[in-house]
Amino acid sequence: MMKWFIYNLLFTIAYCCMMPKFLVRMIRRGGYANRFSDRFGCYPAAILAQLSDGRRRFWVHAVSVGEVAVAGQLMAEMRRQSPDVAFVLSVTSSTGWTQAQHVIGENDILIHNPLDMPRCVRRALDAIRPEAYIITETELWPNIIRLATERKIPVFLVNARISDRSAPGYRRLKWWFGPVLNKITRIYAQSDLDKQRLCAAGCDEGRIEVTGSMKFDVARRNEAKEAELRDYLTSAGISSVSQILLGGSTWPGEDQFLLEVYAEAIQKNPDLRLILAPRHFEKADAVEANILAAGFKCLRRSRTPNPEPMPETTVVLADTTGELMGLYGLADVAFVGKSLCEHGAQNMIEPCLCGCATVVGPNTENFRPVMSDLLAHDALFQAADRAELASELLHLLAHPETAKALGKRGAKAVALRCGVTPRITADLLKRVA
Repeated sequence: MMKWFIYNLLFTIAYCCMMPKFLVRMIRRGGYANRFSDRFGCYPAAILAQLSDGRRRFWVHAVSVGEVAVAGQLMAEMRRQSPDVAFVLSVTSSTGWTQAQHVIGENDILIHNPLDMPRCVRRALDAIRPEAYIITETELWPNIIRLATERKIPVFLVNARISDRSAPGYRRLKWWFGPVLNKITRIYAQSDLDKQRLCAAGCDEGRIEVTGSMKFDVARRNEAKEAELRDYLTSAGISSVSQILLGGSTWPGEDQFLLEVYAEAIQKNPDLRLILAPRHFEKADAVEANILAAGFKCLRRSRTPNPEPMPETTVVLADTTGELMGLYGLADVAFVGKSLCEHGAQNMIEPCLCGCATVVGPNTENFRPVMSDLLAHDALFQAADRAELASELLHLLAHPETAKALGKRGAKAVALRCGVTPRITADLLKRVA
């Protein structure tokens, strides 16, 4: 018990030290302060009443947007296979909360994840009384896992991965993570390498099953959004025959890079259009400043809902929630953001699914199993550095047929890898029956 006392003490100290950062987030993001008492396991009366309605509920935890998408897919499949189930979905971030509102059903409940302190966790478990606790990917909260299993609540880890960055830490702290991992009923890992890393962290091999990535099941084309955005671009003077280069979920520095590529590409193709969709909308002001500094006009989606025709080289700044899949469906060539940053990459499955020629930078460790599958089928291009990335983007933009062929291979590769979620769901439901 001494190690739990030390963990709880250190967690409390760390949380108090991070409180100023959380307060800044509340100011900047607004929604971060919403239902702040959830983090202490204290819920509004309406939520408590709903939790007492006698429904069969599973507690599903997701960190942010990517994990929420996986959780949403899992919940939808669980409803299909067992229509009487309902869910409590917990998230960690404000962006995750926004996304989660789109995946919960009418009988589901959305909460902020409680702090991993025994008193907070016990309050949450007392209120939720879940049939099982399901973690998406790998955000392990030791007290939640420990206290759930003490109550005979099975714990599952789905779409599990251990990143290159995290693996050494898990291995060094095997004495701590091993006992925590071995409280989990079943772990569904994305790849053999993830299984090896979980075992190196002290997990019993028999608890782990390699299933592949659920993220291939998450991506869905949004034809209604594609049509809406097509009308929007047409109103702005961007015709359906204009070639589109899209920067999806870009991080600081990547927008400047794409603006440089765009400035060179339009010398040969003046009909080319650039759309930038930053990962964090609170940084949209900085992206707009970079667009203007590069000498281009900026059409900002959030501020111009009904645009009029703009100058030919106007750059579209897509700073609105829930529209990236629609944009991928319209783009000819897409760069997937955060892949020029360390420890990076956003979701490259989505543009591949849409048949968009997809290009990423050298840093894609967040999607290692996915990248391995896609590269094996020549479904996208990964550049070794910025120079090669710029060269490939310019090549694809100058050779539309080559870009179209790459997009077709991407769509085919994604289609071949679907079906992981139904298999995991069937096994999970069988284990809690």
